[in-house]
Amino acid sequence: MSEEILIRPLNRPGDLGWVVLAHGELYAAEFGWDTSFEALVARIVADYAAGHDPAREAAWIAELDGERVGCVFCVAADDRTAQLRILLVDPAARGRRLGGRLVDECLAFARRAGYTRMRLWTNHPLVAARRIYLSRGFCLVREEPHHSFGTDLTGQVYERELEPADVVSEPATGPAVPAPS
Repeated sequence: MSEEILIRPLNRPGDLGWVVLAHGELYAAEFGWDTSFEALVARIVADYAAGHDPAREAAWIAELDGERVGCVFCVAADDRTAQLRILLVDPAARGRRLGGRLVDECLAFARRAGYTRMRLWTNHPLVAARRIYLSRGFCLVREEPHHSFGTDLTGQVYERELEPADVVSEPATGPAVPAPS
């Protein structure tokens, strides 16, 4: 049986609420995090909804057979740095490379928007997400223990440089070449 997978812009009624709900429920179930995490996600989503610049910030929803199963946001950290935020893939949809596709969408948008660097903040229990970030060229630049969301965590900041949108990267063995016209 064929599955229909779609990565689309976050732009439909219910998308914003689903992002908050899915984060709250999933992180409580998987990691025991309390509602302060859901509140953080709600603030991120509300800030985005209240006034993002579509030329500089975007968000996407992953769908599997018409149901929302994932998301990611790309927002401005500063003029030159984009921030990847609130990546999520529902457990029922994992193993289909949706997390990687969402991160790739975020990276491509950031390049087109003219950012030269991307940053993200995560926490140590998020092993699968970390694998995606490392496979996309992110490097750990800082770690710090903290107590948040009802538990002791190690916060991690990852960054990577972004090549301009008109340059296509070859596999790790080859040089970057100009994109075809």
